[in-house]
Amino acid sequence: MKVTGRCHCGQITYAATVDPERVGICHCTDCQLLSGAPYRVRLPVPIAQFTLLSGTPRTYLKTADSGAQRLHAFCGQCGSPVYASAPEHPTSITLRVGCLDRARDLPPRQQIWCRSALDWAGHISDLPGTPQQ
Repeated sequence: MKVTGRCHCGQITYAATVDPERVGICHCTDCQLLSGAPYRVRLPVPIAQFTLLSGTPRTYLKTADSGAQRLHAFCGQCGSPVYASAPEHPTSITLRVGCLDRARDLPPRQQIWCRSALDWAGHISDLPGTPQQ
């Protein structure tokens, strides 16, 4: 599936060819902190299937407790997270599904780091809601 994506302010734009079967939810505490949300919806993509169309992301190198490192790319203007990758010679990048134009067409197919999941995160469908603020 071909998709395009952008940061909130539009300074960074990109295109990619993605496999919808690879969409997943990550409940790790790093994703919670880096996204400011109870989990992050992510989509790994081979680097050859990704094209940066405009802008230059800023990056942040995160070292996990295990010693593994991930390079997190984000917009330096609006702060939107765009992707993560290995810090050197990445073969793939992990896109942030919320930044994709076709996010509605990319439901999660799996979950990881469930031991870190917030207990209430999966129980919101019965909450009252409104179509707008």
